[in-house]
Amino acid sequence: MKKLAALFVATTMIASLLAGCGAKTSTEAPAAEAAAEAAPAAEEPAADEAVATAAASGDVTIWYYWEGEGQQKALDTLIQQYNDSQSDIKVEAKYVPFADFKKQLSIGVSADELPDLVILDNPDHAAYAAMGIFADITDKFDVSNYYEGPINSCTLEGKLYGVPFGSNCLLLYYNEDMLKAAGKEVPTTWDELLDVAKACTTDKVSGFAHCALQNEEGTFNFLPWVWSTGATSYEINSDGGIKALSMVKSLVDEGAMTKEAINWTQGDTMNQFISGNLAMMINGTWQVPTMRTEVPDLNWNVAPIPMDTKQASGLGGENYAVIAGGNEDAAIEFLKYATAKDQCLFMMNAMGYISSDSTIAEGQFTGDAVYEAFVEEMQYANARGPLPEWPDISDAISLAFNEVITGASTPEDAAAKAQTTIDGIVGK
Repeated sequence: MKKLAALFVATTMIASLLAGCGAKTSTEAPAAEAAAEAAPAAEEPAADEAVATAAASGDVTIWYYWEGEGQQKALDTLIQQYNDSQSDIKVEAKYVPFADFKKQLSIGVSADELPDLVILDNPDHAAYAAMGIFADITDKFDVSNYYEGPINSCTLEGKLYGVPFGSNCLLLYYNEDMLKAAGKEVPTTWDELLDVAKACTTDKVSGFAHCALQNEEGTFNFLPWVWSTGATSYEINSDGGIKALSMVKSLVDEGAMTKEAINWTQGDTMNQFISGNLAMMINGTWQVPTMRTEVPDLNWNVAPIPMDTKQASGLGGENYAVIAGGNEDAAIEFLKYATAKDQCLFMMNAMGYISSDSTIAEGQFTGDAVYEAFVEEMQYANARGPLPEWPDISDAISLAFNEVITGASTPEDAAAKAQTTIDGIVGK
């Protein structure tokens, strides 16, 4: 039966994986936020002819979790063009809400109800590869031109279990008019951030915020503070990890960062910024299309995230993964079409993403200073994991900074508790 080859490996891991998943929001908010609903119209890719190999035919089902209308329409357009370009393979897409995506993927193994291809959040890739759900495509797809970070998220024990869909990273967004009114320059260090955020804070405006949800999305936004100290994701109870937690506590205690951020997705944070309730925020590449469409007259710009000892950002994005035991050959043929230059650029422009293929990314945003800043930041963007147990580590980290923000724990105590969980997972 279809996909049963993965069943015996997966059943021993499903329970622990689901316990670490929870009802998370996407790390880049592609599922939770309609980041591309108002995206500028992307030119449809040329209707290139796709020639399926003799062994590749039949139906291919794709699961994805984007809920934005613009994102869904872009994927539908890509699929329709592929279906029209050849007659051997028929591709169709199914939307699965992000909150249910990981559960459906895990349970689908035992129910023999998996798709043939998925588009998933890149930190989750290693967990499912380890479960045996994804096909090894090491010798079936050329990724030699792809950036190392995105490829690492698809790789486990030297084998390739997917193809990067697209990448993004985080920068500091700032309201130029608010900073000017406060007489401040764009902050480059933590001390400067605290100073500028305090100066921009009024009874109606918070100087700074980033998504601080107690889930993977919040972890994605918090970790650049840790990495900027030189500590790794697995060293929260270190001088650097405690320093990062203490910095966020200082921002909140000084009134420069609102505690409401613990309830904000990245989309919520963007909405606060474009409504004039935030002077600065950390957010990602995918918000640019919405920002430009919804508030074309807002005077804003982006800059590197203020740093401690080194510049750091978070690597986000999605990956394609072929399901083991499904219609693997046909799924790979579709991937070859979808990742070709014209088709890739169409999807990247619709999503506000950076191509993970370096040869396509070169020149993707020529003349666009905002996007070029994100491309430049890619060299400082760190991946979360890849580690099959990453969801549990992420939960420990997000709990730590939430407890610090709310005052439920000191940075030292929160760091120690998180480290106990992390050490138990990585075997220290």
